[in-house]
Amino acid sequence: MLVLDSSALFSMEQLPEEESCCPPGVITELRRYKDHRLDLWGDLLHVSECTRESVRKVEEAARKSGDLGRLSPVDITVLALAVDVGGTVMTDDYSIQNTARIMGIPYKAVGQTGITKVEKWNYQCIGCKKWYKEKMEECPICGSPMKAHRKR
Repeated sequence: MLVLDSSALFSMEQLPEEESCCPPGVITELRRYKDHRLDLWGDLLHVSECTRESVRKVEEAARKSGDLGRLSPVDITVLALAVDVGGTVMTDDYSIQNTARIMGIPYKAVGQTGITKVEKWNYQCIGCKKWYKEKMEECPICGSPMKAHRKR
């Protein structure tokens, strides 16, 4: 079973032969951008919800790597659905690939080469330069935005 994210659907030039599914948020994103490819899928793409337990597992793994601040809520449900159905994630999103690799979820890149190694992330305030392990909307010290950096 293939679990498709939005980037896969945007990048695909032809429909895969394997059975495919995605969470409802992917469909919402495609509709928001008025993407015509959604019409081509018809009944070939199954839309399924993921379990809350799988979402929790994905969030825990992404928190450890620092990817949680880089994943959208839809990205998290793509990974969680892959956990639920035992599927392979199709995505060009590097943060999804990074988290999938950490969790042992198979993945395939569509239009990109894909990641070559697992990355860990830290976040730095662009104002006071303080470092944090998790992304926050703004620095609790000075209120400036945060920037992601690969952990060295």
